[in-house]
Amino acid sequence: MEYKDQKIIPAIRNMKDFEIFLQSSYAYGVLLDVHIAQLKNIVNISKQHCKNLLLHVDLIHGLKNDEYATEYLCQSFKPYGLLSTKASVVLKAKQKGVLAIQRVFLIDSTALEKSYSLLEKTKPDVIEVLPGAMPSIIAEIHQRIQIPIFAGGFIRSIDDVNNALQAGAAAVTTSNKQLWKEFEQS
Repeated sequence: MEYKDQKIIPAIRNMKDFEIFLQSSYAYGVLLDVHIAQLKNIVNISKQHCKNLLLHVDLIHGLKNDEYATEYLCQSFKPYGLLSTKASVVLKAKQKGVLAIQRVFLIDSTALEKSYSLLEKTKPDVIEVLPGAMPSIIAEIHQRIQIPIFAGGFIRSIDDVNNALQAGAAAVTTSNKQLWKEFEQS
């Protein structure tokens, strides 16, 4: 199984979410808002449960989100993948052979055009588009860039998930545990 087999990629915000994720059938999840001191234990427990974590480098407290931190994370924790808004993190993750996910925030047309330029530079394995509840923009990016897309942010309903997937998203990242349950594979 790989992340492409999941419609939902659980976004884990705290230890309670992490416990729910461990008990779920999901093999892949995004770890948000974690302190560096907790990371070793969380990664080890994940691996014991055959779970693959995508670490959001920008949200690891106590660690700078740069290429040096990326190298440290890859060498010390061997994550399945890394997410970041920073080009240097994505480029280093690719160099280290982990799934490199470029997170982009689309607030207007200028941000979209700047994102296209950034994606040309970093050539990530996956793009995470926020907000993800914009099917027409997801469809445009999917057609123009030809890189798998995760849709995240403001995903509140089954319709939001289905609309993002129909627009071309490979998966949806969400911290909404009701949606985790709804799309969980048995």
